[in-house]
Amino acid sequence: MAKPKKTPRPKAQTPKGFRDYFGTDVSDRAEMLQAIAGVYHRYGFDALESSAVETVEALGKFLPDVDRPNEGVFAWQEEDGDWLALRYDMTAPLARVYAQHRNDLPNPYRRYTMGPVWRNEKPGPGRFRQFYQCDADTVGTASMAADAEICAMLSDTLEAVGIRRGDYVIRINNRKVLNGVMEVAGLAGDDKEAERGIVLRAIDKLDRLGPDGVRALLGEGRKDESGDFTKGAGLGDSEADIVMGFMDAKRDTGTETVARLRELVQGSDIGAQGVAELEEIAALLDAAGYGPDRIIIDPSIVRGLGYYTGPVYEAELTFDVQNEKGQTVQFGSVAGGGRYDDLVKRFTGQEVPATGVSIGVDRLLAALRATNRIGTTEQGPVVVTVMDRARMADYQAMVAELRNAGIRAEVYLGNPKNFGNQLKYADKRNSPIAIIEGGDEKVRGVVQIKDLYLGAKIAETATHEEWAGNPSQFEVPRDQMLAKVQEILNQ
Repeated sequence: MAKPKKTPRPKAQTPKGFRDYFGTDVSDRAEMLQAIAGVYHRYGFDALESSAVETVEALGKFLPDVDRPNEGVFAWQEEDGDWLALRYDMTAPLARVYAQHRNDLPNPYRRYTMGPVWRNEKPGPGRFRQFYQCDADTVGTASMAADAEICAMLSDTLEAVGIRRGDYVIRINNRKVLNGVMEVAGLAGDDKEAERGIVLRAIDKLDRLGPDGVRALLGEGRKDESGDFTKGAGLGDSEADIVMGFMDAKRDTGTETVARLRELVQGSDIGAQGVAELEEIAALLDAAGYGPDRIIIDPSIVRGLGYYTGPVYEAELTFDVQNEKGQTVQFGSVAGGGRYDDLVKRFTGQEVPATGVSIGVDRLLAALRATNRIGTTEQGPVVVTVMDRARMADYQAMVAELRNAGIRAEVYLGNPKNFGNQLKYADKRNSPIAIIEGGDEKVRGVVQIKDLYLGAKIAETATHEEWAGNPSQFEVPRDQMLAKVQEILNQ
């Protein structure tokens, strides 16, 4: 008789493109998000937690990083035929929420939200399929004051989490200015939609291809290193000069930059409108005390220009870090946003102006760790060791006293037979203190308090005589245990 086939054991591994978060990963992120939420709340924004699952119809055709609708989402079909998907960002769900509840929400509606999003994309180094986003948006007003407020709030947020002034810059651009540039370059009208798309994608590749590569795509096209040819927009030299001039329009001051942009869009109403919006935002920020040391107008910011309808902004960290290859590079972008006046219209049939920003939580957290501005090692709990299993109630009373005083603490719950293992456990937990009360201490009414951080420090340099003196362990009366623990923790 054949033996029954064994059921194979599942592999203990995370799915490709996903990761697990432990200890300090979670607590550091929570600390940072709490600081961000404090700024958002101070600006009058309300918290919103929407569903992680949306209908594919609600998500719509607004994936910012792909060419085909709904590519990149984790989707499935219900028995009734409806298609559902995990949210890929926080903006599409906001559009659905606002359209659904607009009669009950204040207008304008300011909201912030924090949570995971999912992208069904090929994973790579530092690129995961699940990651956190932290968004703030204002829906229901076309006022440039809303955009200026978002930029000011982003500046305050970066400083609130520990990014010093001078280590970041927020750059502002405007899609309408680019539309004006393309109009002047002869790319207006429905019949030029394909060419405008080529120009947008070319501009968005400026960092990777450089000015020469972008200019080639504005003209006849470009052949890459592998020999593949990408068709260009077919612009002549003078028209290409206008587009390239847009990307190179930044001057020493905001006033000079705006003047140059006005030259480039001369004759275009939409372009002139975009320039006026930039002027208004700059004036509002200046009145609020946000000068060029924090926020500047910079037409070279091109990310998202195919997605946004007006002002676009990006927060960049300017300090140097070492990349994976050991090269010194600027840290780069940690947040971006802009105005998207067409998104809610899909649900309501009416144009609803909106603007907002999204912070890359993992990117910002990595920046804080790279500059030692957030703890990389979390302090563990005080560990009450167990010398006698029969006296577990005594140990639980000790830990309760510590917890009631606001001190993180736990009783050792493993096998107490080997006391050395208890101290190894405390070390693995990064515990600052171990508390010891054996039978002898119980009779005498005392406890032993072991300063584990001091002990580790002494062990690095101590002589045998110094070690024998055991200066990191203290015997105190049982009723003074709490005071001594607090003293050590406050050092």
